[in-house]
Amino acid sequence: MRVRSDDLDTASRLTGRIASGYLLLVGFTQTDTEAELQWMAKKIVGLRLFPNADGKLDRDITDGAGALLVVSQFTLYADASKGKRPSFLDAARAETALPLYNQFVSVLRQFGLSVETGEFGATMEVELVNDGPVTFWLEREGENTLSPHAPPTT
Repeated sequence: MRVRSDDLDTASRLTGRIASGYLLLVGFTQTDTEAELQWMAKKIVGLRLFPNADGKLDRDITDGAGALLVVSQFTLYADASKGKRPSFLDAARAETALPLYNQFVSVLRQFGLSVETGEFGATMEVELVNDGPVTFWLEREGENTLSPHAPPTT
């Protein structure tokens, strides 16, 4: 979601802060791979969700529009379709999700953006000022046909 400001606290201490940009709540499934991470990072960086001088959403985050705050959120893959207690069977277990999370953050940083993070697996409090609201759920289905900015090769 696009935010005007965002603070992230873990155990009553500030662990992440951005003035404006995107708050990314990210979750991983058991089948996610590096290909999904690369696609998602390119998609996020390439989305034109910031207004130009005329107010049209025509600028992306690389146009100096802000920073990223990336928060791990396994509950995004909760299945609450049956009963009263959600199932988290689709969410990646910590031993799979943590390397994916770290790799995703690394890929985002390759674009030269300021990237703040939470603390993986911790209980965190997010305080934000939503800008818009401009909030999207992004999930890859099929092959990517867009080619937004590519990260630098190393």
